[in-house]
Amino acid sequence: MIPPEPRANPELVGHEDAALTLVEAAGAGRLHHAWLLAGPRGVGKATLAYRFARWLLAGRPSTRAPLEVPAEDPVFRRIAAGGHADLRVLAPNSGERGVKLMIRVDEVRQVPRFLGLTAAEGGWRIVVIEQAEAMNAEAQNALLKTLEEPPARALLLLTTAAPDRLLPTIRSRCRRIDLFPLPQPEMEAVLGRWLPELEPEQRSVLARISGGAPGRALQLAEGDGLALHAQVEAFLGSLPRPDPRGLHQLADSLAAKRDGSAFVTFMELLRSGLGEAIRAAGRGQPAPDFLASRPLADWASLWDTLGRLADETETLNLDRKQAVLSGLSQLASR
Repeated sequence: MIPPEPRANPELVGHEDAALTLVEAAGAGRLHHAWLLAGPRGVGKATLAYRFARWLLAGRPSTRAPLEVPAEDPVFRRIAAGGHADLRVLAPNSGERGVKLMIRVDEVRQVPRFLGLTAAEGGWRIVVIEQAEAMNAEAQNALLKTLEEPPARALLLLTTAAPDRLLPTIRSRCRRIDLFPLPQPEMEAVLGRWLPELEPEQRSVLARISGGAPGRALQLAEGDGLALHAQVEAFLGSLPRPDPRGLHQLADSLAAKRDGSAFVTFMELLRSGLGEAIRAAGRGQPAPDFLASRPLADWASLWDTLGRLADETETLNLDRKQAVLSGLSQLASR
């Protein structure tokens, strides 16, 4: 069974050490007021943040698993429904194409007032900031005063896949916990429970291309991740002389999906596949033949170029077909 969204997910896959760190910190008598949960996209950061918030708001119940609160608990149900008075959540707006996802400064400015109120249920006041890197510099600066002078019984939980995009002053005022990718065997076991309808080979591919992040694996499975991965593999296998007509057909198919999801996923998987090949060659391990067509440093530069191209295409609302053709042509040219 596929798990629900993080705020309603009763299961934490892996990361037991991180959960125990939070349990021990709470039990020490003086819980730090701000925590930064960092790790790859989809690895479980938000799930852990909500799990910790639930546990504190439910009165720190003693259960078999760290930070566990039963799904039938009233606190669990209210948080899952977004209706707990002592929990505020900030997350990037959904946005539209050409509009950068961000957490607005006016939302951040409401945080001090919320945390300064008396807890409705006599316990903690908690703010979860998902994808904290989506705050611009103004919004991050608005958060600093709360981090420097936190009210009593107030807690900030920030999640981020890009901690370097946060101000050093924010990072220095948070206790940081890093969440790491799950090992391949653990990923395959989890996906076996979540996606039993897939073939074992398909689950193995998902575990690998998701980088050990369960949430990312589900996103790829629910979309066209496996099909797009096959297209990436076919393209890289055709280098350095891909069929020009095939490139146009591929670009057409990626641009046909109007929400841009196929383009974004394809470019991410393309960079991932290229990066994996570059790392293998750099370590002296077997690597694809196409890498021999140019110096390794050039391939690394192209990896960066693909990332900028994908970001600019979505941010500036550029033509996706031309972006695909441009990126693939640069990889194919010598």
